[in-house]
Amino acid sequence: MPAIEVEKLTKRFNGFTAVDSLSFEVEGGEIFGLLGPNGAGKSTLIRMLTTLLPPTSGVARVGGFDITRSANEVRHCIGVIPQAMTSDLDLTVVENMNIFAKLYGVPRERRLRTVKELLDAVELSAWADKPAKFLSGGMRRRLEIARGLVHEPKIFFLDEPTTGLDPTSRIAVWEMLVELKKTRDLTILVTTHYMDEADKLCDRIAIVDHGKLVALDSPLKLKASIPAESFLEVSFSAIPVGWEETLASLPEVKSVQRHDHVFRIASDNGPHTMTELVEASRRAGIAVASLSVQSTTLDDVFTHYTGRQLRDELQDAKLDISFMYRRGRN
Repeated sequence: MPAIEVEKLTKRFNGFTAVDSLSFEVEGGEIFGLLGPNGAGKSTLIRMLTTLLPPTSGVARVGGFDITRSANEVRHCIGVIPQAMTSDLDLTVVENMNIFAKLYGVPRERRLRTVKELLDAVELSAWADKPAKFLSGGMRRRLEIARGLVHEPKIFFLDEPTTGLDPTSRIAVWEMLVELKKTRDLTILVTTHYMDEADKLCDRIAIVDHGKLVALDSPLKLKASIPAESFLEVSFSAIPVGWEETLASLPEVKSVQRHDHVFRIASDNGPHTMTELVEASRRAGIAVASLSVQSTTLDDVFTHYTGRQLRDELQDAKLDISFMYRRGRN
């Protein structure tokens, strides 16, 4: 049985369709990424799957339980980590954990064992008796993840869990999540705006736009599904006369640009062009000093399927500035 089943799930608000007949499944034990521009319907979808919002139509089952008819059962089998941090800064790390455990009715003996195990897992044991206000942003996020697991759920929802964290803390949080998934047999559904995270850590990714599912597959297959150029940046031990023209004549090459001693080559087939480039260098008797290949990324996939990443971010920024300006004048 899939951990999450969504069948034609729809949510409307006064004639506006936020989620439009979505259907997909999340298999047990996978990390499933949910991507989409701002306003695409991601948060509305998660609020329905976590029983905070009733659907207008359609069906969804989480852990085998219907989100409408068996909401209490759904709540007991899931853990939810919102984007905003909600731990009480004046309580200690252990007190934050214990309050959640008591809310879920975890028996005392099991509570003591689970809290200790989780604090060890997220490397916060040394901070157990310290108020949460003394934790860094990354440490607080780890506390909130541990707190969300205190009742031992099998399905975990995370809404942009690393937003606002520095790169080192982001990596630490994701490594911790991967380890927790393995040791606690978790299924994880996560939303993120960091394409590198989704690429490296998600088994499959769904892209949602205007409330509709526009793409769903593994990161590798999604990248292979779109037409895109590869770019090679290469430098050589020497540059013979006419070398730029030689590079431009290689198979699959679309253009060649030179910046001092570095050549940037656009190709329709990066691996093939790289092989031919190395062979051409050997024939010319020169060595390749450096070589890097930039292939299709999830950013390319995201823009291909939504067509509005940069446009929307710019529009959102303009709206925010306009709102702040009007508020300041008032």
